[in-house]
Amino acid sequence: MAVRIRLRRAGSSKNPIWRIVVADKRSPRDGRTIETIGSYNPQTEPSQIVIDSERAQHWIDQGAQPSKTVAKLLRAHDADVASGA
Repeated sequence: MAVRIRLRRAGSSKNPIWRIVVADKRSPRDGRTIETIGSYNPQTEPSQIVIDSERAQHWIDQGAQPSKTVAKLLRAHDADVASGA
């Protein structure tokens, strides 16, 4: 089974809030997921990124591939954690 870490849209119309989820690569964007490991709210200033780093690392160790966007969010989240923000 090919597993991806990707975004799933939540929130109302014209007010996107994204959940960071682990899902089968073949499932649709907002379809069935295996686990929710965080959230991303681009509407706030600065953007709010909440990720369970332990679970993300667990899934990456198990072979899950993050999407391009999630990889950027993971890097940004690690920088926030390192700076104490």
